[in-house]
Amino acid sequence: MMRFLRIENIMLFHEKIIRETGGSSGIRDRGLIESALNRAFMTYDGKDLYPGIKEKISVIAHSLISNHGFVDGNKRIGVAVMIILLKMNNIKVSYTQQELIDLGLKTAEGLINEENILNWINEHLTK
Repeated sequence: MMRFLRIENIMLFHEKIIRETGGSSGIRDRGLIESALNRAFMTYDGKDLYPGIKEKISVIAHSLISNHGFVDGNKRIGVAVMIILLKMNNIKVSYTQQELIDLGLKTAEGLINEENILNWINEHLTK
């Protein structure tokens, strides 16, 4: 069973990220943040659209970045939530800070989708 974050946790993480790294705090649209989280648990014909934990995490990261639910820091919160969820679910990855930055930027530019994020996770798995 997947361990996940509630929207309140994500909003707190966002505030902390903004305080530490700069930018404008605030929520543009809470519904878009909720949608990003709920998308991972969507079903069709009684089956999960994203059956695995890594698939769900990929979709959440992509949606948090792409939905622009926060005034600022959407890339940062999307990537941070991805890393937190991976850790919470005992999925170990190895990466550089630059790789995370590139992942966030390319996702925001529309060059990376949730499948690409899943591939990124799989390529960075460690034991």
